[in-house]
Amino acid sequence: MDLLEYKGKQVLKRYEVPLSAGAQAATVDEALAAAEAIGYPVVVKAQVKIGGRGKAGGIKLAADADAVREHAGAILGMDIRGHAVHELWIEQATDIASEYYAAVVFDRSAKAPLVMLSTQGGMDIEQVAAERPDALATLHVDPLVGFQPFHGRRLAFEAGVDADVVRPVGAMLATLYAAFEGEDATLVEINPLVITPDRRVIALDAKVTLDDNAAFRHPHHAELDDASGADPQERMAAERGLTYVKLDGDIGIFGNGAGLVMSTLDVVAHAGGAPANFLDAGGGAKAEAIAASVEVILSNPNVRAVLFNVFGGITRCDEVARGIVDAYALLQPTVPFVVRLDGTNDVQARQLLADADLPNVHAEATMDGAAARVVELARAGSGSGSAGSSA
Repeated sequence: MDLLEYKGKQVLKRYEVPLSAGAQAATVDEALAAAEAIGYPVVVKAQVKIGGRGKAGGIKLAADADAVREHAGAILGMDIRGHAVHELWIEQATDIASEYYAAVVFDRSAKAPLVMLSTQGGMDIEQVAAERPDALATLHVDPLVGFQPFHGRRLAFEAGVDADVVRPVGAMLATLYAAFEGEDATLVEINPLVITPDRRVIALDAKVTLDDNAAFRHPHHAELDDASGADPQERMAAERGLTYVKLDGDIGIFGNGAGLVMSTLDVVAHAGGAPANFLDAGGGAKAEAIAASVEVILSNPNVRAVLFNVFGGITRCDEVARGIVDAYALLQPTVPFVVRLDGTNDVQARQLLADADLPNVHAEATMDGAAARVVELARAGSGSGSAGSSA
């Protein structure tokens, strides 16, 4: 779960990470009230789950109420790299002497948390690593030992931070690691981590990603989810317990098992098509889940054809066929379906579809054949045939 900046700061505040005063706002009036309570000057910051806000005009300094009104009105509703701005963070302006970068991320290749520190704050870390690798200090932490005070001092020395803030920067890294570990995060990133003229260390930004698999240990994480900014199809899928990711194409994809779905995406792309989604119904999916999956896929108006690619193991092919029949009765889809069923009860499944004689449903025996057929139908915009047809 990726968090908006202000919600990430709510998490960090529990671990006593030094932060500037701020308040959330969803309207211009709320932004004005927040600025008055905080005191001028303030910074008006767009809240989106993507970087590059400043370059896009989503972060503005405001010295008075007129400036807050102007900037809040301009930023609310702004599109930043495909993300609409629905909320603002009004933050007390901070004098900056230096900008650093700090992060704790789970390094899957090393199977351990990785702590990073650089004096090149405000830049993309990829750019820092490419142009100034010596400016990026890194340290893998043994989870059984944890982050120790000397770890912070070592990273500060290696990164070349100012000598008088070596200890406070090390202490800041310790609080970030505590938040990373305590909240089961996969990323805690501060860019920039600023040093003020009076030598205080403050986290001026916060990018936090929480591990959804650990949500059962953290009931309060549910309050941090940003449903308003979620894609409507992805939100609908989550409500139905489906694994769904929206893509940019026009061919809906249904499969059982992440590996099979990924392979299906590749095969469709190889056939010249563009998948509209990744949808994994999981193992053992019943007819109700199949029908719900179809509803989610068809809720995307860009979908012009749907491919069902199922290998029946735990998931029985006849259950998939029943789900397709139920979905047809409920939704009456107008786009063509291509169905490839193989494995447990596949013969019965194909017979169920043939008996139902659903319009615009096409059966294919192979994955390659199904991909080619669905691409053809998507390009045509319509198709004909029945469940008993063959390529």
